[in-house]
Amino acid sequence: MDITCNSCGKTLKIPDEKLPPNQMVSISCPNCKGKIRIDTRKPDEDIVSKKKEAVEEAGFDEYEEDTGSIDLFEEGIKLALVLDGDDGHLKAIDSVLEELSYKSIVSPSIQEAMGKLRLHHFDMIILSDGFDGQDLENNPITHFLNHLSISIRRKTFLVLVSDKFKTLDNMMAFGKSANIVVNPADISNLALALKKAISDNEKFYKVYMDTLKEVGKE
Repeated sequence: MDITCNSCGKTLKIPDEKLPPNQMVSISCPNCKGKIRIDTRKPDEDIVSKKKEAVEEAGFDEYEEDTGSIDLFEEGIKLALVLDGDDGHLKAIDSVLEELSYKSIVSPSIQEAMGKLRLHHFDMIILSDGFDGQDLENNPITHFLNHLSISIRRKTFLVLVSDKFKTLDNMMAFGKSANIVVNPADISNLALALKKAISDNEKFYKVYMDTLKEVGKE
């Protein structure tokens, strides 16, 4: 297994048999002494299979190979995939996500983003209209999410950004299968909007999960 230190960039070659299986382990980089976390746990095969099916059903096999690199994050960290080509927006969004304890992962293209989605779970996705030349109506990202089973889809909080929206328009969000819609003019108030929407979403799914437990389906 090839491991890259996030601190100094040194690449280490570690024999697979030297690593304990199905564990999150830490080692010290021999170059800078920084901590490197290695996850040898196997991904949930059911989730991987369902994501593959979603890619195939949506017709986006060409996006599978370009995965980029988001390795070696601390266990339990919340990841947010940010898809916006405006530098001003990106700076504001990054600040908001940091405030809300999310790790911001910025993807420069839909092709790379699809690769990341194919292999990794994101707690939040922020997608702007027109990103990488794609409008929201025909966007591969939203098509991919809409092809996932509800048990997987509901674990990702989707934020759509467009000047066609009125911020916190719940009916519009529902129609777009998103958790929240935001107008770019309100990016400065994104933190407040997200806090409200996330709180509402958690309350909704608490009732939903409690109901499933009552009927013996959870």
